[in-house]
Amino acid sequence: MEASNAQGSNSKKAHYDAASTHFTVLAPTSTGQERVYCLARGACNGKVLTCPSQCAQRKPKKNKKVKGCFFDCRRKPNCNGYGSLCYDPRFVGGDGVMFYFHGAKDGNFAIVSDENLQINAHFIGTRPQGRTRDYTWVQALAVMFDTHTLVLAAKRVSQWDDSFDALIVRWDGDVVNIPTDGEAEWRTNSEEREVIVERTEETNGVKVTVAGLVELNVRVRAIGEHENKVHNYQLPADDAFAHLETQFKFTGLTNLVEGVLGQTYRPDYVSPVKRGVAMPMMGGEDKYQTPSLYSPLCNHCRFKGKAGLSSI
Repeated sequence: MEASNAQGSNSKKAHYDAASTHFTVLAPTSTGQERVYCLARGACNGKVLTCPSQCAQRKPKKNKKVKGCFFDCRRKPNCNGYGSLCYDPRFVGGDGVMFYFHGAKDGNFAIVSDENLQINAHFIGTRPQGRTRDYTWVQALAVMFDTHTLVLAAKRVSQWDDSFDALIVRWDGDVVNIPTDGEAEWRTNSEEREVIVERTEETNGVKVTVAGLVELNVRVRAIGEHENKVHNYQLPADDAFAHLETQFKFTGLTNLVEGVLGQTYRPDYVSPVKRGVAMPMMGGEDKYQTPSLYSPLCNHCRFKGKAGLSSI
């Protein structure tokens, strides 16, 4: 986005405010490029941000094909970017190092565990005859903070159809319906922070903002027939193994953060994975396995909130 200084309201900021949402919408330019006046903390505060011509709107109506204006115009997970979790779980850590963590079929693992934030993942998978390990994918995420739990999950589908919304969103145990028109978003203000879930595609794609803690770009995808054959997954005909592709952006992690992905954001972290191989493996199942998707308990977990326990 292009930025310029402008006079605007000195509105009092919320205790936690996200740069992606804390703004006032202004009239668009003569060429139709949307503009906002930034109220968020940081370098953008007090400036007018203008969408570039390549992506002139924040939420284009045909958002499945047209890019939306959001910093770098990308509102989908970048599976090669920092903080990504995709495929047969392949991570790119906060240190930029790529690694695989296979976990276990039907297992639950702490992806991030810090004082104020816990993110668990539920793994689905299969083990073809003759294999010594499971093929696994992340089917659901539980984001726990304060006293709340936000769950993002992929529905089980037998045949994949892009027009069918296979994404489930739950807030403290209740299913949340994300509108498909208008602002195409759901938001709530908890005791300490705002939570926003906005559609980035007509189906199966959302951006989640938990103010002051984390942003997630999430997309649901399935294993296609070609991919199944190339990798010899030998998937059953009645299950497309719908799963999540996610990219995280964290705010305010402590220096002692834990988790399969979280540990890679520690300032003293040195990756133990073997470099220069096709599939560098990360261990740690024993350190980060949790009793359930909603449990903040594991051998190395650090979460001090009460979320999860009230959502079981």
